[in-house]
Amino acid sequence: MRQEVCVRRTTIMLPEETDARLRPEARRRGTSVAAVAREAIEKQLPPQPEGRLSFFAVGDGSPRNASERVDELVGKSVRRRRAARS
Repeated sequence: MRQEVCVRRTTIMLPEETDARLRPEARRRGTSVAAVAREAIEKQLPPQPEGRLSFFAVGDGSPRNASERVDELVGKSVRRRRAARS
């Protein structure tokens, strides 16, 4: 059975030394160069955040110009949330 996965094509430039290690590793595993590269990239990325941002409310107690500063205020909220996870 074929599994459908949404992927985006990307081109990366590798130093010759890295490419020289990547291709034999793919052959050793019996898989594609792309599969080995994807696995290596995934191991280096931080985990994907779970869930969505909590509701961001603007109302009583908010700055008077909150609607004009929404990007700034949401940004602060996101940074606080990320810091709390660290």
